[in-house]
Amino acid sequence: MAHARRSQPRPRAADVAASLATLEGRLGYQLEPALLVRALTHRSYAYEHGGLPTNERLEFLGDSVLGLVVTDTLYRRHPDLAEGQLAKLRAAVVQARALAEVARELDLGAFVRLGRGEEGTGGRDKASILADTLEAVIGAVYLDQGLDAADELVHRLFDPVIERSSNLGAGLDWKTSLQELSAAEGLGVPEYVIGESGPDHEKTFTAAARVGGQTYGTGTGRSKKEAEQQAAETAWRAIRTSLDAAREAEAAEAARAEEAEGAAAPDGENAGDTTAGGTSVA
Repeated sequence: MAHARRSQPRPRAADVAASLATLEGRLGYQLEPALLVRALTHRSYAYEHGGLPTNERLEFLGDSVLGLVVTDTLYRRHPDLAEGQLAKLRAAVVQARALAEVARELDLGAFVRLGRGEEGTGGRDKASILADTLEAVIGAVYLDQGLDAADELVHRLFDPVIERSSNLGAGLDWKTSLQELSAAEGLGVPEYVIGESGPDHEKTFTAAARVGGQTYGTGTGRSKKEAEQQAAETAWRAIRTSLDAAREAEAAEAARAEEAEGAAAPDGENAGDTTAGGTSVA
């Protein structure tokens, strides 16, 4: 027999407003309350509270805004770098681990609306949740305050990360980028299968980059290192493209579901989402 889900206790409106004001002070921007609340709403909380809108669409938007600002910054600061090196620097800046560290500096985890399950398993400090929420907040700032404000916020939060990544210079490589991406997405540790051909004085090496038992990229070179770098780059791009496509599909599906729910709901049904009845922040 199915049992109805029990709702979590709902905080007072004054507590919610105070909590939002604290976060807005750290961000440096006052946002439309319902938009900020949505940016902080993890899908686990939405599920436990009757299917409230989640932050996933804002996360999708914020990811693009963050990528634009970081890419523009790197392009202007490093006129001597080729596309491949710029891509590696950007990957180091926008990886989930770096985003999570920035989110921790804001103590963003204290404001996320989580379901009981995520709350009980340390969700407030999970890198993936922190990174996604930070992107959603950036998306909310962009929607509410415009690109100039979002640009300022990204620079204020990420310029130190950009500086550290830029200082690494040649220390950044595609194998590192692939390893970090695989770790952030829980895909496992990359492995490289090496082959060689030709005489000793003129060998050609081949490498296949495998993640989770699947080959994502291959490369060739005059050395094992060169072949592995090419394979890692191809694999990184393939995985990144696949992840982006999956997230776009999820965002589109969420948008369709939200539009369908809005069309079916009577006027005013969701009006309480910005009051004490639906704005639990912590």
